[in-house]
Amino acid sequence: MRFVSLFLNNRLTITPEILVNDSSLKAVPFSELPVVEQPPFNPTFQYNKKLQQILFGKQLLFDELSFTVDQIQRHYENGYVNYSTGVSKTSYGYVCSRCGNEKSRMFASFSCFRCKSDNCAYCRNCIMMGRVSECTPLVSWSGPEVKWSHENILHWNGELSSGQQVASQEFVERIGNEGELLIWAVCGAGKTEVLFEGIETALNLGLRVCIATPRTDVVLELTPRLKAVFPNTLVASYYGGSEEREVPAQLVISTTHQLYRFKQAFNIMIVDEVDAFPYSYDKTLQNAVSRAVTQNHFLLYLSATPSRTMKKAAMNGRLPCVKIPRRFHGFPLPVPKMVWGGEWKKRLESGKLPAHFVKFLKSQADSGRRAMIFVPSVIVLEKLTELIKKIVNVSVDSVHAEDPMRKEKVTQFRNEDIQFLITTTILERGVTVPFLDVVVFGADHDVFIESALVQIAGRAGRSKDDHNGKVLLFHYGKSLSMIQAINHIKNMNKEAGI
Repeated sequence: MRFVSLFLNNRLTITPEILVNDSSLKAVPFSELPVVEQPPFNPTFQYNKKLQQILFGKQLLFDELSFTVDQIQRHYENGYVNYSTGVSKTSYGYVCSRCGNEKSRMFASFSCFRCKSDNCAYCRNCIMMGRVSECTPLVSWSGPEVKWSHENILHWNGELSSGQQVASQEFVERIGNEGELLIWAVCGAGKTEVLFEGIETALNLGLRVCIATPRTDVVLELTPRLKAVFPNTLVASYYGGSEEREVPAQLVISTTHQLYRFKQAFNIMIVDEVDAFPYSYDKTLQNAVSRAVTQNHFLLYLSATPSRTMKKAAMNGRLPCVKIPRRFHGFPLPVPKMVWGGEWKKRLESGKLPAHFVKFLKSQADSGRRAMIFVPSVIVLEKLTELIKKIVNVSVDSVHAEDPMRKEKVTQFRNEDIQFLITTTILERGVTVPFLDVVVFGADHDVFIESALVQIAGRAGRSKDDHNGKVLLFHYGKSLSMIQAINHIKNMNKEAGI
């Protein structure tokens, strides 16, 4: 978009080209405009409350707002909206103001019809959120703050285990203060329930809370549960394709990617599955969390498999930590069993499956129990799914990160419409299904690191009515990660006194 700079009310200001009729004024890309002071705040201006609710705590593109350019500009001229550069040129390249990307290889240029430039630079790192380029301003709210409710009632009659109670109380006591806390809880410990009292305390102080997670599936799992226990609270989920992104929510459940759109929005930030890919590897996602919180904020990290860095910080006392080594129902974590699968890659290529694996499939089909079968790649997933369908006469389907029917298939699996679900590691977290056994096909593959195998094993035995779910690792040679994952689980059971 091109803007012009002009004098309005004896002040230098900027205006989108399409709102100016004077052809003598030169229009330039937003990034080439002179530095202009924010127009003064006009307390008598009748601002649009819906625009306030949508923009507050965010930085969005013009294209993401269901308002005309003229409406947005009037709010800018009266000091209620701010414009900032999306992509800025630096001495060493470019920087994206939305995601913080500074890597040269993650920028490209194109012939832009909006700014008439043949080389308009844009950020490739956050392109999935809508293109931010040199000529693209980010729009944010600079008017009155949204006032959040102080009347939020928790509707939950469950009981916390002793481990959950300790963690919950620690969280509650830290609400209203700055700092951070790690809750290190085994898979199935009931981390979500641990959050309830702390969230209620924060909401009733008029604070805004976000639960951020790297996986869409976790967002989809958490949202209905939190809406059910906080029926009087404005709750919204943010993920790719979400229809709730304009809801002025006090409690937000979001993927970490969606946090690129937020700026100084949340007093309490809860990062669930803090060790999960891609968050644990992507500095821009970690920066997004830092930008999404207010100046005075509290950070809570949740993980069953914290990184070595976090473990070390907790052990040295630099990161306060509460550990929950036992599942909420009191039964031990299922310990994975290693099963010889032979040269599974060659067998798969020739259209065959390991004998032990075939035996498991037939037995599982006869039992009526569901199974999640994890594989190392989409190629393996497609071949394996085709072969399994020929062996068993039950409902079989597959899912992966780019599957357009991913959400629907996971729902069908939960509803028992699918008995065998073959999946990549995309479902290693966030899916809770009772009466389930778990298999890793090709567990010796490099993609199955220790934390992934621990999380996968954690899908089984989560229900008190079915705490003995099987976890089978089919392999062609024991990997170090397999051994470490099994030892990790055994140590947690030992620490829990089981």
